Amino acid sequence: MDLEEKAAVTSGSSFWRSTAVTGVPQITLTDGPHGVRKALPDTTELLASEPATCFPPAVALGSTWDPAIARRVGEALGDEALAMDVQVLLGPGINLKRSPLGGRNFEYFAEDPLLTGVLAVEWVKGLQSRGVGASLKHYAVNSQETDRMRVSADLDERTLRELYLRAFQRVVTRAKPWTVMCAYNRVNGVLASQHHWLLTEVLRGEWGYEGLVVSDWGAVADRVEAVRAGLDLTMPGPDPEGDRRLVEAVRAGTLDESVLDTAVSRVSALVRAALAARTSATYDADAHHALAREVAGRGIVLLKNDGGVLPLRPGQGTVAVLGEHARTPRFQGGGSSQVTPTRLDNALDEITALAGGPVTFAPGYDDIDAAVALARDAAVALVFAGTERETEGADRDALDLPAAHVELIERVAAVNPRTVVVLSNGAVVRTTPWDAAVPAVVEGWLLGQAGGGAIADVLFGRVNPSGRLTETIPLHLADHPSYLDFPGEAGHVRYGEGVHVGYRGFDARQQQVAYPFGHGLSYTTFDYGPATVTATPDGLLVRLRVTNTGGRDGREVVQAYVSLPGSAVRRPPRELKAFANVAVAAGATVEVELPIARDDLAYWDTRLSRWIVEGGTYRVEVGASSRDLRVTATADVDGDPARAPLTGESTIAEWLSDPKGAEALGALFASLAADGEAGTMARTAGNPEMLTLMGSLPLSRLAVFAGEAFSAAAIEQLSASVN
Repeated sequence: MDLEEKAAVTSGSSFWRSTAVTGVPQITLTDGPHGVRKALPDTTELLASEPATCFPPAVALGSTWDPAIARRVGEALGDEALAMDVQVLLGPGINLKRSPLGGRNFEYFAEDPLLTGVLAVEWVKGLQSRGVGASLKHYAVNSQETDRMRVSADLDERTLRELYLRAFQRVVTRAKPWTVMCAYNRVNGVLASQHHWLLTEVLRGEWGYEGLVVSDWGAVADRVEAVRAGLDLTMPGPDPEGDRRLVEAVRAGTLDESVLDTAVSRVSALVRAALAARTSATYDADAHHALAREVAGRGIVLLKNDGGVLPLRPGQGTVAVLGEHARTPRFQGGGSSQVTPTRLDNALDEITALAGGPVTFAPGYDDIDAAVALARDAAVALVFAGTERETEGADRDALDLPAAHVELIERVAAVNPRTVVVLSNGAVVRTTPWDAAVPAVVEGWLLGQAGGGAIADVLFGRVNPSGRLTETIPLHLADHPSYLDFPGEAGHVRYGEGVHVGYRGFDARQQQVAYPFGHGLSYTTFDYGPATVTATPDGLLVRLRVTNTGGRDGREVVQAYVSLPGSAVRRPPRELKAFANVAVAAGATVEVELPIARDDLAYWDTRLSRWIVEGGTYRVEVGASSRDLRVTATADVDGDPARAPLTGESTIAEWLSDPKGAEALGALFASLAADGEAGTMARTAGNPEMLTLMGSLPLSRLAVFAGEAFSAAAIEQLSASVN
């Protein structure tokens, strides 16, 4: 392979295909992550694609809190990709939902990195078990669409490590995705496509990643700097100008050819792996539609159900279905993940099929009077409301439902006390104050092509709802931790809330919310027995028993939140560290085990630049949401060695809090006790008031008061003796 071929193979030959050169065939990469969006040939329509199953987007799949069902979706996507001759599916998206206004939140799992990571690991394993590569995206800190090609996400390293990289680390190390996709944005001023620290030092050096790094489509500004940073494949292509600059850089000696060779070897390895798994395949479209319906039903969240309005009983009287979303469903968001479905259910038809009696319908939003008239005479009124559009490329500008949708809800509720609101939206919406007027609220998200049937299944009790919120629903947008720092200005967005993202921030401020992270109701009830927590070499093991105390079989999502009272570092009041989605038959009791990995207890120590498990008594609270915590247990955990080196810039208090430092400093003070001003300083150092006054003083500043005893050379010698 000559130099020109080496350059060419590191960019695409077309929008969706890699470049074939001597010994390296081409492969097809195409959009996911909730369906195989393979572009139609010979079309000028950018988003036109071959029909494929539109599974529930990540907003709904995440709400299942079920790794097993995420794996099944990955397997099904892999089967369809094989059938469509696609070698790499561009997903899953695992960026955090930092703000409820994020335009692409429907493509992401959660505001929590552990939940995100656990689900994404299984999705990737499922897809790649079929011989189709995943593309983990968007690496990294891509939590908004505003100015997405240029904006710099500015954040401290602890926040970056503990929140925004943690899910990526989990998936890379546990699922080994074939590719990782770099983001459009900058991270602390550096384009992600040219970020050597992210692409090489962390991803490959620390996490041991051996796969390929591909750009998001159009993310690369400078091919030479991107390859130098560790990016292997620039998409789309062709890019003759970028190829030429790579060749020139190598010939001029400004880019070592070995760096380009490394990128070429990774592209070659991906192509070989993909083609080795290539096979002719088919899939059962009806079976995949049934899976999509099952997943959608599991992702629906029952937010409110006062008085047991739900489930509905067939034949109980006229059902008024109100709102155009019931007839014309919003089933996915806009942009690159937009799938052409193999078929499309709607809730109106599916409700009619299950109602066992008369069903009336009014589109509602533009003719509210007609909807109210139907509601007045109905046994139950089902109001379908939601957002009108969410899409890649633009963030939402408000948390509220459209005004016409709110008016429809309020006017229908005023004439029918059995009003149920069914929401369709890609990220949370404000539910106050209108939810106070209705007895039941069903969060229906964007549910994919079978969502209409899934909604009917839940409304009529064919499916007992078990979905749980993966993002907090605030009372007001201004309450949200990200509010003052989203989406930024002048090319920068400051992640000012730090580690207090989502529920962490609400809990830290003890702030009321409409519905908390992890919340979701059922048509049955669950009782939690006492919990025990055992410390093991691998972390913690939580055990408890959960009993279904109602009359229906159901599923409970058991959630374990961990805190460390008295921690030496600022932490959220509690953080999700384990969960289990368990099926419990009516009247039955199940044993639940929640292993918490030791690594998941660690925080990023900015002084030592490494992960540290702090020793102490950890508190584990287990319950049905972040604010419905039923049982508590504690366990002592041995900490990692975490002694920070002492220097002249360490304060006197820091020296005295370190055993070796206190001994050395005490000996020095004792030796100076009889020596003039230095002696006065030494004799008063043991006085509590003086220690309070002097405690924050860096040791090097004592040179002003005590001369040569605290010179730079003396402090260097003293530091060496204790370090």
